[in-house]
Amino acid sequence: MQTQASGAHIHYDVTGTGPVLLISQSGEGDADRTVDLVGRLADRFTVVTYDRRGLSRSRPDDPSAPVSIRLHADDAAAVLRQVTDGPALMLGLSLGAAIGLHLLVEHPGSVGTLIAHEPIALRFLAPAAETTARDKLASVRLAHQRHGWRAAAAQVAAVLGINPHDQDTEPGITAFPFTEARAANFEYFLSNDLGAVLADTLTLADLPADAHILPAVGRTSPHDGFDYLAALALAGRRRVEAHQFPGGHNGNLTHPQAFARRVHELVS
Repeated sequence: MQTQASGAHIHYDVTGTGPVLLISQSGEGDADRTVDLVGRLADRFTVVTYDRRGLSRSRPDDPSAPVSIRLHADDAAAVLRQVTDGPALMLGLSLGAAIGLHLLVEHPGSVGTLIAHEPIALRFLAPAAETTARDKLASVRLAHQRHGWRAAAAQVAAVLGINPHDQDTEPGITAFPFTEARAANFEYFLSNDLGAVLADTLTLADLPADAHILPAVGRTSPHDGFDYLAALALAGRRRVEAHQFPGGHNGNLTHPQAFARRVHELVS
């Protein structure tokens, strides 16, 4: 299915029955990257997944037009308007979590509960940690410019504490090889979304005081990772504990069954 957004057509999928749960993916992940997780949530939720603007089937009218996290939130709000007229549950993953936080600010009433798993929100960090994060992301962009998306993808994994060749995983998970389509998504993410992350100005003080946010971290994520630290800062601001989820930064892909159980526990 598709919906019209400002300057783009956004592709989305709907699976299952029950309360609406929007999943917003991280990095270059499109709607299909959540297939294992969706299969374990669709018995309890109407699960909505989508291709973020610029990825796979969600093509902007002008591919050279700049993007922002706020624009991505506008797209997510357009998808939600197609599937529900009430507040939805949302699982936001890294960049998807930042999008969810913007939804709470700019589209009040669209999201009732947000699980914010390791949001890539640099302004949440203490000054020294923010500088370190910006330096790391700048090095990823430089690797992309000099050596292409493969070198940058490897650096992204290293920054997030992910070793794609040696990960603890549940059995039978879906593999996602680097096809031409996935390579194109990585190119867009590196060329556009990283800049949007670096330019984003959302702060902890901007978040509505009454918003229901569940900060979350991966159990095996590096504790000095900037997404992990942003989740802890969010939890501290809300005066709650950060909820632990199975796996690391990409636990939704490596441990979909246990990850789905944790979602059930938190929003049941």
